[in-house]
Amino acid sequence: MTNNQSIACGTQQPRRKTIRLDNMNAHIKNVEYAVRGELAIKAEALRDQLNKTNSLPFKTIVNCNIGNPQQLQQKPITFFRQVASLCDNPDLLLPENRHIVSQLYPEDALHRAEVLLEHIGSVGAYSHSQGIPHIRENVAKFITERDGYAANPDNIYLTQGASAGVQSILSILVKDQSTGILIPTPQYPLYSATLSLLDATPVPYLLDESQDWSLNVTDLEKSVSTARANGTDVRALVIINPGNPTGQCLSEENMREIIEFCYTQQIVLLADEVYQTNIYEPEARPFHSFKKVLMSMDSVFHDLELVSFHSISKGMIGECGRRGGYFEAHAIDPEVMSQIYKIASVSLCPNVHGQILVDLMCQPPKQGDASFEKYNQEIDTIYSSLRRRSRKLEACFNSLEGVTCNPAFGAMYLFPQIRLPAKAIADADAHGKAADNFYCLEMLDATGVCVVPGSGFGQKEGTWHFRSTFLPAEDLFDDFCENLTNFHKQFMNKYRD
Repeated sequence: MTNNQSIACGTQQPRRKTIRLDNMNAHIKNVEYAVRGELAIKAEALRDQLNKTNSLPFKTIVNCNIGNPQQLQQKPITFFRQVASLCDNPDLLLPENRHIVSQLYPEDALHRAEVLLEHIGSVGAYSHSQGIPHIRENVAKFITERDGYAANPDNIYLTQGASAGVQSILSILVKDQSTGILIPTPQYPLYSATLSLLDATPVPYLLDESQDWSLNVTDLEKSVSTARANGTDVRALVIINPGNPTGQCLSEENMREIIEFCYTQQIVLLADEVYQTNIYEPEARPFHSFKKVLMSMDSVFHDLELVSFHSISKGMIGECGRRGGYFEAHAIDPEVMSQIYKIASVSLCPNVHGQILVDLMCQPPKQGDASFEKYNQEIDTIYSSLRRRSRKLEACFNSLEGVTCNPAFGAMYLFPQIRLPAKAIADADAHGKAADNFYCLEMLDATGVCVVPGSGFGQKEGTWHFRSTFLPAEDLFDDFCENLTNFHKQFMNKYRD
C-alpha cells in the first residue's frame, strides 16, 4: 500500500512534529523567569476559577509578584495620557477643533503634542532606529540637568523598556560560553535568563543582607579572581541601584569603590537605574547615578565603559505596558557603537508610543506651566503613598514569627528572610519544591496573594526569602497585611517542630 493509499484508508500514523522539545533551541529551555513562573501561572488559573465560583477562601488575586503599578490601581499621570492621546488623534489639534479641545486639554498639553508630532510625523510610522532625534535630545538634556555633566544624544538609544536595552548590550558583550558577567545575588532574573539564552556564564556576587544589601568590593574581587582562574572571561558587572529585589540604595562612597574596581579590572559597568525616583529616605540614602559619580572622580577614570538604563515602567509613572526606556553608552569603542546601531536597526525602531512617554518622563511640566500643579500633586500623592505602604508592609513582615525584613530605601519591593520549620522544609522536599516556593504556593492558596520565592532571584545558601511589591491599593492595605499575618500564623502552627 502506498503512502497516499494509507492516508485514504485512514491508517497513517500521526505525523511527527518537525520542531519538538527534544530538538528545539536548548538555550531557551534553560531560561528561567520566576517573576512570571509557576506562581504567576497558578495565580491566573485561580483568577479564572474565581470568575466561575466563589469556593475559594479569598475574593481576588493580588499580584505582588511583579512591579506593575497600574495593574494594582495606580492612576496614570494625567498630562502624560493627555499628550499621548493627542498624538494618537492629531485631528484634535486642527484649527477648527481647537476651541472645543481647549476646553478638555490644557494649553501646555496641546503645545507639547504639536511639538512632538512636528518631529514624529505619525505615531504609526517607523522612527529612526536609535529613537526619534528630538526625544533623544530631551533625554540628553534630562541627564545633563540631573548629573551636572553633559550627555550626548548620539550616545543614547531609546528602547522597548529597559529590558530590551539590557538584552541588546548583553548580546554585544557576550562572545561565547566563556564570557562571564557579574550579576548580584539576589538579582532580577532578566539577567540570568538573558545569559542563559546567550549561553554565557553568570558570575554571581553576594549582596550583604546584614548591611542593608550593600555591595562589598572584596567579595567582587574574589568572584572575579575565582572565575578568571577557571577560564572565564569576566567582561561586565551588573548593578541594580536602587535594588531589585532588595530595595537597597548605594552610597556615593560605595559607588566610587565599584567604579575603581571596574576600571582596575577592565570590566564594563552596566548600571540598571530604572528605580531612580523610587527613593524613600532621600536624606539618608539619596540616589546618585553612576554617570554622575564617575564624572565627579579624577579624569583618569572617565574612560571607564559604562552603560546606564532607565524606564517609564517604574517611578511614579508606572507605564509598563507602553514599553519605553533608554540607555546611555559612555566611553564605548566607536566601532562597537556601530555594531549597537546595526543591532538596533534589525528591529527597525522602538515603539513610538513608548518613545513619547520617555520624552514626557524626561521633560515633564515645569513651574508656571498650566499642568504643573496637577502633575506635581499626582506625583506627590503616588510617592507619599508608596512610602507609607513600604513602611507598613515592612512592619508587617517584621512582626511575623521567624521573619526579618530590611527597609526599602528604594524600588518597589521588600525581600524578607523567612526561617521555616524543619517539617515545612521536609514537606517541601517531599513535593519536589524549594522551601520558599512551597511557602509562597501555600500563601497563594490561602490568601490569593502572589509573591515570588527568593530561589527565583538567587539567595545565600541556607536562607529562604520571598519578594513582594508594596503596590496593593492603600485603602486595601490593612486587610492585605491582616491576611498575610493570619496565613503565616496558620502555616507556622501547622509545621511547628
